[in-house]
Amino acid sequence: MLNQIKTAVLLAGLTGILLIIGFFFGGELGLIIAFAIAMLLNFVSYWYSDKIVLRIYRAKELPESKYPKIHKYIKEVSKNMKIPKPRVYLIPTDNPNAFATGRNPKHSAIALTDGIMHLLTEKELKGVIAHELAHIKNRDTLISTVVATIAGAISFIAIMARFAAIFGGGRDRGRGLELIIIGLLAPFIALIIRLAISRSREYLADETGAKLSKNPEGLASALKKISEASKRHPLRFGSQGTSHLFIVNPFSKSALVNLFSTHPSTQKRVEKLRSLEV
Repeated sequence: MLNQIKTAVLLAGLTGILLIIGFFFGGELGLIIAFAIAMLLNFVSYWYSDKIVLRIYRAKELPESKYPKIHKYIKEVSKNMKIPKPRVYLIPTDNPNAFATGRNPKHSAIALTDGIMHLLTEKELKGVIAHELAHIKNRDTLISTVVATIAGAISFIAIMARFAAIFGGGRDRGRGLELIIIGLLAPFIALIIRLAISRSREYLADETGAKLSKNPEGLASALKKISEASKRHPLRFGSQGTSHLFIVNPFSKSALVNLFSTHPSTQKRVEKLRSLEV
C-alpha cells in the first residue's frame, strides 16, 4: 500500500511539473499546449506502446508447440494470480532478461530473451515469470507508459524553453535566464521522479510475484545470475529510455548510469526477497 501511495504522489508531482512549465512558458495558452501534447502522447502510448516496444526489441511470438514448458509456467502463474495468460514473445539476444508490456491484463504480453531461458533453472525462471506477471497484475505496464509519456513531454517543452531563451533576443534578459533555468532543471527533476516511481514498482513486483508464487528464493537467485550475466553480455540494440521495462537493466552501465538507474540495486532486492515470509 505504501508503494501504491508513493507512486500516486510522484505521478501527481510529475504532472504538476509539466503543467507549471507550460504555464510559465506561455501562460494559459502554454498550459493548454502542454496538456494537449501530453494527451496526444498518452493516447498513442496507451494503445500502441506494447506493439512499439516489442518491435524495438525484434520480439517474435513464441509458439507453444516449440516451447510448451514456458507456456505451461506462464499459464500456471497467470492462473494463480487470477489474470489472463499474456501473449508470449522471444527476443533474439544472449542478454538474459525479460519484460512485460500492455495497457491492461487483458491486453498484455511477456517477452523473454534467448539468454534467460538458457541461463536459469526451472525454479529461477518461474520466479522471473512471476515478477513480470506481477507487473501486469499491478498495472505497472500502464503506469510506466504514463510516466515515460509525461517525462517525455516535460523534456520536449524544456527544450522549447531553452531555444526560446537563447534565440528570443535580448528584450527580456531576466525572463530568458528564468527560461534557461527551468529548461535545465525540469527534465532533471522529472528524471528523479521517474526513477523513484520505477524503483518502487520494481520492489512491489518482486514482493507480489514472490508471495503469490511462494518462490522468493527462485527470484532472488535469478536476479543475481541475470545481473552478473548482463555485465558480460549487455544488450547491443534497443533504447536506454526503455530500460525500466526489463527485470534488470540490460545495457552496459557506467558509474553515472548506476547513480540514476531505474532499478534498485540487485543486492537490496535480494535482501528484501529473502526477508519475506511466504
